[in-house]
Amino acid sequence: MSDDIEDMGPVDYLIVEFPGNRMTGEGLPLLVDLVDRGVIRILDLVFVRKDSDGTVIAVQLGEFGDEVDLSVFEGATSGLLAQDDIDEAGAALEPGNSAAVLVYENVWAAPLARALRRGGAQLVASGRIPVQTLLASLEAAEPTAAPGGPAAA
Repeated sequence: MSDDIEDMGPVDYLIVEFPGNRMTGEGLPLLVDLVDRGVIRILDLVFVRKDSDGTVIAVQLGEFGDEVDLSVFEGATSGLLAQDDIDEAGAALEPGNSAAVLVYENVWAAPLARALRRGGAQLVASGRIPVQTLLASLEAAEPTAAPGGPAAA
């Protein structure tokens, strides 16, 4: 098992909230495409719901009805997610909403990760920059136009 881990790329997770428990399935073909192209490998995919009283429960794929076909994700479980993780994901949700909790390997980065590990390197920090932060930064960097004149540099 440890040899398999040494060959893996970085593993990330994300929690996607669906307001009012409404999932359209629009993003699912894109997720499947990432898997099919070998960009990511899904390790775990769990759906949770937070009831109006704050109770968090895992939702079986079949409970979403016929609106969204999730059968392609049946069995997407590595055992990494425990009840504590599901509870923590639920804590991030507003009551009355549901979420997908996705744990995935960045397969595209595996060769780089292996090479770095062989050289003795290790990841010491990681993070994401929210799109809203990027947009605000770009907006702040845009030149402003002076009244009656060209944009200031």
